[in-house]
Amino acid sequence: MLDHDKIGWAVEIACLLEISSEKPGNVTKRKDFNDSCFEDFVISAAAIGPAFRNAANVPVGETILRAVRDTRRLVGVNTNLGIVLLLAPLAKAAVLVPFGELRPAVSTVLKELTVEDARSAYEAIRLANPAGMGIVKQYDLQETNVKINLREAMIQARDRDAVAREYATDYEITFGIGLPSLRQILEQGVGISEAVVQAFLSILAQVPDSLITRKKGMEAANEVSGRAGRVLKHGGVFSEKGQKEIRKFDRALRVKGHALNPGTTADLVTAALFAYLVENDLPPLFKGRNVPAGNRPFVQGGRKQDAADPGGR
Repeated sequence: MLDHDKIGWAVEIACLLEISSEKPGNVTKRKDFNDSCFEDFVISAAAIGPAFRNAANVPVGETILRAVRDTRRLVGVNTNLGIVLLLAPLAKAAVLVPFGELRPAVSTVLKELTVEDARSAYEAIRLANPAGMGIVKQYDLQETNVKINLREAMIQARDRDAVAREYATDYEITFGIGLPSLRQILEQGVGISEAVVQAFLSILAQVPDSLITRKKGMEAANEVSGRAGRVLKHGGVFSEKGQKEIRKFDRALRVKGHALNPGTTADLVTAALFAYLVENDLPPLFKGRNVPAGNRPFVQGGRKQDAADPGGR
């Protein structure tokens, strides 16, 4: 089992690895949005550490609300609501089981979510003020007298939002796509940043991004997923052609005010990173690399300022 400090470290490391990897269409070390930058996400990773170190001792909803409040205290935009919603049940589960058995514990945590968890989560969502949230009108986010538990609310939203779908399916995307992809890629000796990009593409190719769907519609989201699949067919980070296609894909996603930003996919890969770290007791990730010849990480162009993304992440 992980102690409280290790859970906090796993949360922070997962967030930092996600934002430090050059994922197409997202804020990265080299590319900002007008309303958010790389430093915002780094600060946000540190901001939520205290809430998650205490996750074992408090309800899931309380962890969500504290993490969002602490983020808003330090960062003026929504950088991590999806990440916080995903990581809170995972962190609660991490203290319940030995290494390598995280998903059954998550199932237990989800079944025990309460109405008060829902009220706290709704308050956190209102505070973060994201660009549309996939909660059905029956349980409007402005409603303060919530009468269903958090998992029930997420089940109602599962067809609209991939984060909600994780609550409804015991984290099917995290444990069925993201975590296996990370494991397989890292076992091939690829560096962690390249593994994150490849896992990100693997999730996106199979799961249309909820943020894109809310802003541009399902047709656009499906088109982006199809292109991610084609990038993988070219090898992704494993081939020179794949790296070239990743760069082209990145440029295409950054047009028209970042309306095609796959922000939910970035949140999901963060959850997979956290699960990998927890199930392997925070393994050293940079202890030498045996990257096959020709598998150099792709490099984006110089950092530049881009048009605003109206919804953030």
